[in-house]
Amino acid sequence: MEGGVVKRGSDVAVERITTAIVVLRGQRVLLDAELAALYGVTTKALNQAVKRNAARFPVDFMFQLSVEEAAALRSQTVTSKASVGRGGRRYLPFAFTEHGAIQAANVLNSARAIEISVYVVRAFVQLRSIMAANVELARRLDEIEARIEKKLTRHDEAIAAMLSAIRQLMNPPAGPRRGIGFTANLEGGG
Repeated sequence: MEGGVVKRGSDVAVERITTAIVVLRGQRVLLDAELAALYGVTTKALNQAVKRNAARFPVDFMFQLSVEEAAALRSQTVTSKASVGRGGRRYLPFAFTEHGAIQAANVLNSARAIEISVYVVRAFVQLRSIMAANVELARRLDEIEARIEKKLTRHDEAIAAMLSAIRQLMNPPAGPRRGIGFTANLEGGG
């Protein structure tokens, strides 16, 4: 950031990282291959550094994908073969949360990892603000929907009352009928 203005390159870096973030187990994460590419190391080097510093990576910082999760991700993106051997990964991928990605930059301790970790944080923050905006939007939509529902209920009741009144006008109640011909009212004078 220079003089309060964000550089164009950082916007691109944050956008690239944001698109690489996926949701697994209800958490936004970066996969080890993506994180390694961002930090400029091989996936193997990243995972070895993490294993050497396992105490720095509790389960809320990093976890290994299950076979089902890896298969689901593989079906969503084009990746190499799943089989062990040539062309495929030999181990299930690791997923790093925001804190895990920062911790990975610390254990790699390279200038590029430290520089890119700033962009990783910005990408996670950007996604959080987008999610918060979506939550607020959903809350507002719920409020509007409730108001419309209330108005529709009142309108429905008013329309039902009008239809009932029209039906009553179409079928006037049968009053006392007078007989045909001359009749004398002997009781009351009339």
